[in-house]
Amino acid sequence: MNAPTGRRERKKAQTRKALADAALELFLDRGYDQVGVKEVADAADVSVTTLFKHFPCKEALVFDLDQDIEAALVAAVRERAPGVSVLQALREHLVTAVGPHSLIPQPPGGHAAGPQLAEFARMVEETPALREYAHRMWMRHETALARAIAEETGAPEDDAACAALARFALDAPLVAHRHPDPQRAADEIFALLERGWGAAGGR
Repeated sequence: MNAPTGRRERKKAQTRKALADAALELFLDRGYDQVGVKEVADAADVSVTTLFKHFPCKEALVFDLDQDIEAALVAAVRERAPGVSVLQALREHLVTAVGPHSLIPQPPGGHAAGPQLAEFARMVEETPALREYAHRMWMRHETALARAIAEETGAPEDDAACAALARFALDAPLVAHRHPDPQRAADEIFALLERGWGAAGGR
């Protein structure tokens, strides 16, 4: 009884991957603004209607790991090692595990690396629509992260401090990325969050 459902799910996953792969290739080759959704659909041999069943907008074609990213953020908090603070775990995940492109997740399929990942990141940074979409998508994880922090610290689910900490932690990579030395900037930001503003060198 489960075989047809399994086949349908595999077919959907294959179609989604074909669309994401075609979009990535076309966008990197010609530029995001120079490629239309019909061209992506044609390259994947599907209709535009099918494309929009899998991706709600053109920008979504560029980012295909939203659920995986949120799950990893929550896991970084819930599955941290004994003695590791929530902020230490988040810093490790956001700065070390995810790296300098934490605001710009892996390309569709998550299989790009090296020069292609750098090219992908550059495309996102240089395309206003993608840059804004990436930030909106990234900050959508705030609610889930705040809830995980609250659970781990015994705070109420709607705790304002947990929500603020989630917001600041998610914003940290963006702020650090703008700095000439992103790694040092990230260290300073998370140290500030850990200690509090009043303890940060008397500021």
